[in-house]
Amino acid sequence: MAGPALDLQKAIFAALSQDGALTGLLGGAHVFDRVPASTPFPYVAFGRTSLFDWSTGTERGVEQLFTLHVWSKAQGKKETLAILERIAALLDDQPLALVGHALVSMRLEFAEVRYDEDLAVHHGLARFRALMEATG
Repeated sequence: MAGPALDLQKAIFAALSQDGALTGLLGGAHVFDRVPASTPFPYVAFGRTSLFDWSTGTERGVEQLFTLHVWSKAQGKKETLAILERIAALLDDQPLALVGHALVSMRLEFAEVRYDEDLAVHHGLARFRALMEATG
């Protein structure tokens, strides 16, 4: 079942890293699966991914919940909120081309921004739900 998760993550990575407005907000294509040491703020990182089989007797399908994290050292929440808003515009109910699967739907289910006093950073979180069907 890892195939659909990797397929979707590749499409999400492409959509985010190739968007001029988002890379402008991030100061570059700062979208990571694993964040390199000394990466400048702000950046976006892939978080938790959960997969659930919703296959039927005639069709194979997967539900995926995934989280994107936004990290910012800017004063206030404005930068983090702007980045989350752009991510939502790029992914919420948008058609992404997948290989081996068809994206039935993808919706933003939850977003939040909080200040982490221990790290002195704003942490934004966006959780999406995607439904995919196997093709071919």
